Amino acid sequence: MNSKRQFDDLLLGSIELFCLAAELASFTAAAMAAGVTPAAVSRSVSRLEERMGVRLFVRTTRQIRLTDAGRAYFEQCREALSQLVDAERQATGQQSEPAGPLRISMPTPYAHYRVLPLLPAFRARYPRVQVDAHISNRNIDFAEEGYDLAIRGRAPVDSNLIARKLEDAELTLVATPEYLSRNGTPTSLEDLKHHECIQFERPSTGRRISWTFRRGDETVELITDGGYSSGGDVLGGVTLARNGAGLFQTYRFVVQRDLRDGTLVEVLPALGGASRPFVLLYPHGRHLSLRVRCFVDFLVEKLAHDTRGRNGRR
Repeated sequence: MNSKRQFDDLLLGSIELFCLAAELASFTAAAMAAGVTPAAVSRSVSRLEERMGVRLFVRTTRQIRLTDAGRAYFEQCREALSQLVDAERQATGQQSEPAGPLRISMPTPYAHYRVLPLLPAFRARYPRVQVDAHISNRNIDFAEEGYDLAIRGRAPVDSNLIARKLEDAELTLVATPEYLSRNGTPTSLEDLKHHECIQFERPSTGRRISWTFRRGDETVELITDGGYSSGGDVLGGVTLARNGAGLFQTYRFVVQRDLRDGTLVEVLPALGGASRPFVLLYPHGRHLSLRVRCFVDFLVEKLAHDTRGRNGRR
């Protein structure tokens, strides 16, 4: 084993200042946060660049931006510093109380109807964790944007991501009683050709999403048509359906209150039961801090309990 020190105090301090500058995208903001001068931050970054022989930032008079090498280095350094903090807490007996920021990206329907309602209970249990919830249907870059977790409606193509399934969310086809009174109630998939079928376009591709049904043991994918299209946010299609624009297929958890109150009616229930998965994503090989592990366990526990409750009411 090489007994020579690889990192002295000055170098470790430089790494901390580099990570601050990367997170805040500013030498000045990093200096204010650390209680040093902007020149000290600049010298620390230059020290690291000279040591490794690579540029970590592209600097202009107005802003700084991580290079590709800088993004990769920042991701690894951030994880290493997080592990050091966790190790210190564990050694001093503070590991039982998670603390610090937690950044999570979620699609709009899952955020509004699944995760956001649970956050007050999570923070009541872990008050020292600050949750930054980013609500969007676009894919995020973990390394560049600094997220701890993401929730998405399908398994990842990226093999560098670990996926943990949260649930299979049931789909249902709905319309208002007024729409069905005006246009008739479909009794078969063929009937859908004669109805206003509200479309949703997948944000990543711009393509219309097919509707999914269950016919016995068979899954049926159906391309529908209509004069309304919602892109980017599936809740746009739900709002159109609630206002009598036509038929729309969405997640049951989004419209379960409407179905209970009678403001929406389930259409073709005999062909229901199809579902789509929601998965929790994080980078492969990343050390999960205590606050992230506690959030993952909390979310899985609460969603499993809710799913069992819904299944039991059927």
